[in-house]
Amino acid sequence: MKAADIVIGVTIGLLLILCLGSSQVMPLIQHPALVLAAETPDIQPSIQSVPVEDTATSVKSNVDALPVNIPNDIYFSKQWALQKMQRWQTKSGGSEVLVAVLDTGVDQQHEDLAGKVMDSVNFTDTKTVSDRLGHGTHVAGIIAATVNNEIGIAGAAPNARLLNVKIADDKGMVWASATAKGIIWAVDNGAKIINMSLAIPAATPALEEAVDYAWSKGAVIIAAAGNTGSSVPTYPASCSHVIAVAATDINGALWDRSNYGDWVNAYAPGVEIYSALPGNSYGYKSGTSMATAYVTGVAALTYATVTDVDGDGRLNDEVAAVLKTVFAFSE
Repeated sequence: MKAADIVIGVTIGLLLILCLGSSQVMPLIQHPALVLAAETPDIQPSIQSVPVEDTATSVKSNVDALPVNIPNDIYFSKQWALQKMQRWQTKSGGSEVLVAVLDTGVDQQHEDLAGKVMDSVNFTDTKTVSDRLGHGTHVAGIIAATVNNEIGIAGAAPNARLLNVKIADDKGMVWASATAKGIIWAVDNGAKIINMSLAIPAATPALEEAVDYAWSKGAVIIAAAGNTGSSVPTYPASCSHVIAVAATDINGALWDRSNYGDWVNAYAPGVEIYSALPGNSYGYKSGTSMATAYVTGVAALTYATVTDVDGDGRLNDEVAAVLKTVFAFSE
């Protein structure tokens, strides 16, 4: 598939966009509806995005003509996936859909994210809910950075609002227990979409039940497939009701480090993605984490416009169907 040519031909009429890096995790949670699982330490780092030098030229020299409506954000020229979209923003822009970012925290004072974070919680043993690693802020910027403010970048769903759910510590490590707790907290605090740019090597009953709980409450759950170049399923991406996201490059080809397989539901740009970093900084990262964030941005745009076609009182099934269609992989 050519990332530049994919059009979202549903009620929202957008185009396919970006992607981001994943992570690895494991373990447990306490919630009335959940079965407790034994806690096991993860065998590798949880957050796996790949930093890319700001001087990288591979995407800058290979970008198609800019769209007609160019935002005035000064670094928009570095956002190749958005540039390749014919229509990258709906009128709603996500219309304040509440998106939970389960990650390393978010720099809530960042110039491009100011006023975006509605609430925060910390499920790690670190002292602050803020982002000390940069991963969570990068993800949040891809999803919801302010557009047309003459600074920084443009978010995929610039009118979306965020919940900062810190489940990964300042080294990027996370437990399945913290992930499950984060999912429950996010849904109980109004999240309509849950972004998990991380990957865990094994599931636990608590994590799977947390995902089921979120789905039953109408949330759209999106997770990174992982960055090990493997077809082995990761979690929560391969759990039922989760949109599992792999990463593609500027030509629409599968990124060589992206996980893949018939358990993957969506393929989105994730190579050399420019976004926000802590301290009013910006930079490139690659990975299924970034791809996940772009699918989440499109999910927010979709959620703001779809209707309850099947009459079940929820919109998550309609949104999930759109995402699986829009981000389907084709060679």
